[in-house]
Amino acid sequence: MDQYYKPEHLDQFGSISEGSPELAKKFFDYYSAVFAEGALSSREKALIALAVSHTVQCPYCIDAYSKASLQEGADLEQMTEAVHVATAIRGGASLVHGLQMLDQVKQLGM
Repeated sequence: MDQYYKPEHLDQFGSISEGSPELAKKFFDYYSAVFAEGALSSREKALIALAVSHTVQCPYCIDAYSKASLQEGADLEQMTEAVHVATAIRGGASLVHGLQMLDQVKQLGM
């Protein structure tokens, strides 16, 4: 069965430069700089990326940062907690927009 998301695309990501080598180079240079050790460790950055991957629902990123998190020394408990943090933020962002609905209901006269 054919899939919309193909796991092999993750390994082929670098070939995205075919359409615009200059822009791809700029992106990959930036990307490398972002993930370099800095104020945050590589492990912390991988866990953040894993959480964000779930928030933006990118299956390629989930695969990549699950692997990266493990390679950087994170364990399943830490990875799961990171995913729950992302879930809580996403859920809270949805709920806070309920105040907009509440304002509309009040304006329209419950």
